[in-house]
Amino acid sequence: MKLIVNGHEKEFDENIKLSQVLEKLELVGKVMAAAVNMEIVKQDTWENYVLKDGDKLELLDFVGGG
Repeated sequence: MKLIVNGHEKEFDENIKLSQVLEKLELVGKVMAAAVNMEIVKQDTWENYVLKDGDKLELLDFVGGG
């Protein structure tokens, strides 16, 4: 299935979970927030959150500055 991840189309297995996407993209521990189709997904649900074909996923990391 196809997902749009931070504006880039990527292919994944059907019924993949949000946590598995992070593993495949080697982003575990780096992503602080995730939104699917413009809706924030709480981090404690990533393990069970199943994505659907065509979902738009935004993965965010907060960077400090000053």
